[in-house]
Amino acid sequence: QAISAFPAPPRPPRDSRRRLGSAVARPRTHTTEMAPAAAKRGAAAKALLGSKAKAVGAAPKAKARAPRRVLGLDEARAATKMTSEQWRKHQEGMGEAWPAPEYMDLPHKGGHTCYRDETYELITRWTTETKIRYRPHAKAPGTKSHVRYEKYSKAKTVGQALKLGSWPADWCWDYERGFIKVDGPVRDEPLDISKVMDESKLTDVDKAINRWYRRELARNLGLKVSDLHVGKGSGESLIMRAHRLVAQREAKAILASAKKQARKVREDEVLKVLQYWAFAKNPNRVNVLPNGQDWVWSDTLGLIRDRIGDIHVTAASKTYPEVATVMNRYLSDRLPSELRGFKWTSLNVNCNYAAKMHRDGNNFGPSFIKAFGEFTGGELNYWPEDDRKLDRLEDMKEKDKVQLDLSKGLAMFNGNSAHSVEDFEGERYSIVYFTIGCYDKAPEACKAECRDLGMNFPASDEDPRRLLRAPRGYKAGAAKRKGPEPVPACRFLPTSSLEKGGAKKTPAKRPAPAGGAASVAKRRAAGGA
Repeated sequence: QAISAFPAPPRPPRDSRRRLGSAVARPRTHTTEMAPAAAKRGAAAKALLGSKAKAVGAAPKAKARAPRRVLGLDEARAATKMTSEQWRKHQEGMGEAWPAPEYMDLPHKGGHTCYRDETYELITRWTTETKIRYRPHAKAPGTKSHVRYEKYSKAKTVGQALKLGSWPADWCWDYERGFIKVDGPVRDEPLDISKVMDESKLTDVDKAINRWYRRELARNLGLKVSDLHVGKGSGESLIMRAHRLVAQREAKAILASAKKQARKVREDEVLKVLQYWAFAKNPNRVNVLPNGQDWVWSDTLGLIRDRIGDIHVTAASKTYPEVATVMNRYLSDRLPSELRGFKWTSLNVNCNYAAKMHRDGNNFGPSFIKAFGEFTGGELNYWPEDDRKLDRLEDMKEKDKVQLDLSKGLAMFNGNSAHSVEDFEGERYSIVYFTIGCYDKAPEACKAECRDLGMNFPASDEDPRRLLRAPRGYKAGAAKRKGPEPVPACRFLPTSSLEKGGAKKTPAKRPAPAGGAASVAKRRAAGGA
């Protein structure tokens, strides 16, 4: 492991975690001043008892104990060069000139050394060259903290501060109290040790922050430090690993509870797992990127075909299998009898972005989608008759779309037709259940892994049009038919009906029967096999 190769650092002084200057010596029953009187009383008792005292045995002589003292406190007081009066006068106006961060006014659970997320987010992006300024004489004289602070507050950079005896825990403490101002530069993202191939280029600051942050994450999230080792090429950062472990722990508990109570996986339980999950920055989904964005929070679980053509189950699915299983169980628990034939191989899991209008490239058959969280807006816009013959997505007409509220139910749609997500406000997650076009070429071991995750893996001769008919197109002369249709162009299953065991179909705007008796092979080709 990359981190274990670092030599263990000296232990930071204890007052970087708590204040010791308030400790005072307490009076004891036996002290050196009391020893002569105790000796005189003992001699009188011995003379009175005489030989009887010898037979019984004299009481042991009490040993004098020195007053309790805090290690280094006397030295700290002796090293102090400023009186309390001078220090108090120096503090005038300092609170206004060196204010604490605004987020410190917000409510926070935890003790004074349970630092805020905003603090971690900043400190973990510091480098050895990051320029900082310390508030002069911020800590009261007569304490060890004062002596240490007077020494390391002379630093002008984070690298100098580390050499002068301060540590990441000191930086958090001082920053949250307005004792540090940061002039930069800082990294855009925390250093990902797993991606550093030449560890000789790591600075002492890089190593100190990484070791400390790993311990802090483990302590705050109830994990083992050893579980947070991140291997080279894993694609996970330290914080991603930590939060995904928590999501996995929560998913295991949810599955155990649902099994014990013989019940469905609830929507709020899926949301909790999604909130714990750490999403990867995905720059590869170019077709969905909102205007002005270079990446989105998006992960794929289950089967995938990578850019070199290899078909495999994603690493995250193998490392955190219960996370995928909870999501799969949510869907399979709710499928009505007429839709039990829905098959899927993969999950696309998304966080807080409104996908622009796009078509999926190679899905097989229909997809299901559901949104989770507290948000307004975020409806799915879907053009069910889009047969991909209109080259320009901009030519899609507003009047032809179907809009589905994914906060209120599950939608089945054809991902190869045009669709987008409305703008929204709030916290919005979504899960798309779909089948990749090359699913039948996957190794048998991968198919078995998907089934173990709770996916209803499609058969080799699966009919992609059994649950949703083929789109008819929007060009002039497209086939039209009045009246009901045996297979709709899309379906919507309201949550209220699903929880009661029922389901409701929502047809597209222009219902019509499937056009022609195309073979399974032709249907698969039309679906982007």
